[in-house]
Parts: sequence; structure tokens; C-alpha cells
Amino acid sequence: METVGFYFCASLAVVSAVFMVLKKNPVASVFSLIITFISLAGLYVTLYAHFLAIIQILVYAGAIMVLFLFVVMLLDLREDEIFFKVQKGVKIGGIFLVGILLAEVWFVASSISKNILSKGNFTPDAIAREGGNTMLLGKLLFTKYLLPFELTSVLLLVAIIGAVLMSRRTGR
Repeated sequence: METVGFYFCASLAVVSAVFMVLKKNPVASVFSLIITFISLAGLYVTLYAHFLAIIQILVYAGAIMVLFLFVVMLLDLREDEIFFKVQKGVKIGGIFLVGILLAEVWFVASSISKNILSKGNFTPDAIAREGGNTMLLGKLLFTKYLLPFELTSVLLLVAIIGAVLMSRRTGR
């Protein structure tokens, strides 16, 4: 049952991510990204990371996507529509990049499929011995993964500043 749920959520995440990229309407892309985040939360549930699933929905599907919607609404989308109409040559490059991405996904999935299907180091018993998902996640974020955690926060800050600057360009 867990394997079926895992593959269902993974398939839904991939399909909604593809829709997010292919949609020309930015609001539809944002909603596809929300579906991607929710399906990722489903993946976390199948991997016994319930706390991470709740945080995924609250933070990413909730707060950050609301921020994205406000940014999309603040931008002048008419210029972007013209950009997409003019850049027809980009489609060929995009198809080429999608082919490379699919080949890469196939290579990674075929080479590590045994590792994905196994429980790994963090079995439910090992997580319970460490004090639960939340305790283990906190330990890993502030010890082993401190640098990526801080870099992600800086990246989000830069994205917010960039969105604010892009929204002010119409005032010139």
C-alpha cells in the first residue's frame, strides 16, 4: 500500500510540475506548483515523515505560494505574454532540455532504485529512538545540513527582494 501511494504521489508531482512549466498563464502555473507541493507532502507521509509533510503544506503550499500569487499579480504580465509569443525558437531548446532531463531522471531512477525502495538509515524504529521526526529533523537541520539550510534562507530573501524590485519597475 505504501509503495502504491509513493508512486501515485510521485507521478502526480511529476505531472503537475510539467504542467507548471508548460502553462502560459502564471496563475495556473502557481496552482500547478501548489499541487506539486501537496503531492510532495504525500511523499513525505509515505516515508513516515509526518511533521515534514505538515510543514510542507503549511510553509510551501500555504505561505510561499500566497507570496508567489501576490508577486505574479504585481508584475506586468502583458509584457511577459509578448515575450512568450516572440520566443518561438526557445521551444526547440526547451524540448531538447526536457529530453536531457528525462534521460537524467531515467538514469538516476535506474541506478538508485534499490536505495529508494529500501528504508535506509531512518526507519520508524530509528526515528522513534531519536525522539521522533521533529527532534531528528531539528538535529539534522542545525548540525549536518546547517549550510544548505542557511543558503536556502538567503536565496528566499534574495528572491523576495528581486520580486519587490521587479514590481517597482512600472513606476519609472
